[in-house]
Amino acid sequence: MKSARHEQIIKLIREFHIETQEELAARLNEEGFTVTQATVSRDIRQLKLTKVADDRGRLHYSMPQNAQQNQAERFARVLKESYVSMDIAGNILVIKTASGMAMAAAAVIDEWNWPEIVGCIAGDNTIMCAIRTNEDALLVREKMSRILASL
Repeated sequence: MKSARHEQIIKLIREFHIETQEELAARLNEEGFTVTQATVSRDIRQLKLTKVADDRGRLHYSMPQNAQQNQAERFARVLKESYVSMDIAGNILVIKTASGMAMAAAAVIDEWNWPEIVGCIAGDNTIMCAIRTNEDALLVREKMSRILASL
């Protein structure tokens, strides 16, 4: 539960400029996590979140830069270690993974927030990514191939 909550915190601070522990607790509660301000305070310390200024000078929570890079590398490794094959059917990119790894790999792809990808659906060993256009599907396959080859 804690790791799922930590993942949600990271997602929330990337999506919203969260300024206070209370605001973070409220958003977590909206997402189905029952938390108190004290729990959020511990999570912030464990995740080593910092406050950074936005373009208007308002402070909000953020991941430390090296932690963001480490997380991105970890995500890419999850995809690479589970990857079996990839094929295109129109604007659908179908990715085969090792058995039981599709959901983790799909979470990685979703975390990238690529504008070409509308969404992913994962089963046990297959991910179907809905891509905006047939041309974008080719582009996404190429981007993923480069990422997988670079690791």
